[in-house]
Amino acid sequence: MKKSSNRILSTFESFCYRFRYVFAVLFLVLTFAVPFMGLSMVNIQLLTLIALYAMLGMGLNVLIGYTGLVSLGHAGFYAIGAYTCALLMTKLSVNFWIALLLAGVFTAFIGFLLGLPSLRLSGSYLSIVTLGFCEVVNMILKQWESVTNGNYGVRGIPKPTVFGFQLTMFNGWLLVLILLLMGITGVACLAMRNSNTGRAWRAIKDDELAAGMMGINTSRYKILSFVVSAFITGIAGGFYCVTRDYIEPNNFVFNTSILILSVVIVGGLGTIRGMIFGAALLQLFPQWFRFLNEWRFVVYGLLLVLMMLFRPQGALGWRSTQPYHLSKYARKMLADKGEPEAPQPPARQ
Repeated sequence: MKKSSNRILSTFESFCYRFRYVFAVLFLVLTFAVPFMGLSMVNIQLLTLIALYAMLGMGLNVLIGYTGLVSLGHAGFYAIGAYTCALLMTKLSVNFWIALLLAGVFTAFIGFLLGLPSLRLSGSYLSIVTLGFCEVVNMILKQWESVTNGNYGVRGIPKPTVFGFQLTMFNGWLLVLILLLMGITGVACLAMRNSNTGRAWRAIKDDELAAGMMGINTSRYKILSFVVSAFITGIAGGFYCVTRDYIEPNNFVFNTSILILSVVIVGGLGTIRGMIFGAALLQLFPQWFRFLNEWRFVVYGLLLVLMMLFRPQGALGWRSTQPYHLSKYARKMLADKGEPEAPQPPARQ
């Protein structure tokens, strides 16, 4: 059963890779066609949440899926990005696009500071630190009333504009924006995963000691994973603040961190497709089973338990059955030396 499912996913991945440019063009066409599709407000909000949590999952996936560092406090980064963007726009009248970038940069800086303990901590100890970070951020948002307005939150957040045209949920252009942000984030994560940095992250995840013995600066790459993860989450938080009329500390509680973590685990560690699938499943599931009332949460919890028992790698997380492929650079080097291309190793199971 496991081999057959992996074979199906392998075939699907090969198909998507072969026609990746076609899918990219199709994605862009459908994205910009969203405002003209006549979607209801409910569907627009639902699709926006799916894309937003897929982006949040990609941010956390850099830590857990690539580097193997477990974080239970990503709602803290989410809150910092949202509040930074909202406060810059409401109190300093900063343009949304600049505020969004500054929110990502400031959140990345906080991620750098939080990443420092990861040099000495790992496993459950690091998880506790990140959990504490989330609670500290929430308390600051509630108590620092002169800046964050406390429990009242930040209100009157302006909507982004492009050449005088306002992007809102009602005209569908905020959905276009988050789809573009999600697409850019996905491409960037794929590029990082296939780069030297991504290979270093995965080496640390597999065996940190062995990675260090191979000459990888594990401290540098672990902190870098925190910075990149926080930047992506901060950008997502900056977008989230403009989808609402106001934000408050209760929007960024521990349950939000668990939902982001669930997206990564259910979708599939280390995959981009898994983040989209996990976000879609966890957002659509309560809608599909709304007729069960409060019992839908029991079914939801049962689904997660079954997933952990029978598919711990996630719905779309798996070890590729495709053989390794040499890069274009490696093939060119072999060709220049007049050597035949190295035979492909057997497929991984």
